[in-house]
Amino acid sequence: MLPDEFYLDPALVRRSFDQAAKSYDAAAVVPTEIRNRLLERLDFVKLQPKVVLDLGAGTGHASKALKHRYKTAEVIALDLAPGMLVEANRRQSWLRRFHRVAADAHRLPIKDASAQLVFSNLMLEWCHDPDAVFQEIRRVLQPGGLLTFATLGPDTLRELREGWRKIDAYPHVHRFIDMHDLGDALMRAGMAEPVMDTERLTVTYPHLDALLGELTAMGSSNLAHGRARGLTPKGRLEFLRQAMRPATEQAALPISVEVVYGHAWAGELRPRARAGAEVRIPVSSLSRSKR
Repeated sequence: MLPDEFYLDPALVRRSFDQAAKSYDAAAVVPTEIRNRLLERLDFVKLQPKVVLDLGAGTGHASKALKHRYKTAEVIALDLAPGMLVEANRRQSWLRRFHRVAADAHRLPIKDASAQLVFSNLMLEWCHDPDAVFQEIRRVLQPGGLLTFATLGPDTLRELREGWRKIDAYPHVHRFIDMHDLGDALMRAGMAEPVMDTERLTVTYPHLDALLGELTAMGSSNLAHGRARGLTPKGRLEFLRQAMRPATEQAALPISVEVVYGHAWAGELRPRARAGAEVRIPVSSLSRSKR
């Protein structure tokens, strides 16, 4: 089966973030704010994990913060892009060290039931199969372990998407998944008590080129399978500038960011059924372990 127009090739994602590793931190104002808000949510969770997986760790700021929060925990910074993990090494300190692992979230090189906390900030929107990622997260979490994550919802970059629609039919903005669909995927993966909520931010830019420059510096290029190939002609960019020109009463270009937050607890792993076999699951196994 051929991939759909929004398919994201992991090799292209890896290359994009490798190339942006050195410029990422200076441009990542919005991801930094979202990361800090996601970390603050851990204040309300009574958890003392022994192993913490920072999934999509990027340049390692969350890994450093998680190691500071859970001083005796083993923290694993995992990212698809090795270049990002090279930068993450700069976050290390002599007393607060964490592991760095380059791997794909669809196939985690982590043992079953070995982690008590999986933290993920703005990684899921770069995965072509969220169901597979959630299944892997469930596999590596101990029963009663916690997944907490932030990703981007469908309203993100709405203005950019609508501007391009006036020019051509190619996908120029990735497909961001609705929080209800993510909640369903968590349930399919065997996660318990999923809680989802959204937060809408408006970020202003002096002009379109500032937005496009920031996205490029963060590695957030358009990598959708159905994208127009090659460099964007200057004429089309000028058409886009006109289509997205701020209203006369506005001094800046407003851009929407929909942040989707989610957390869920790892339920008991269900035994895999053989073809034609009957599996009996005791009712007691359906309840979550105490936090």
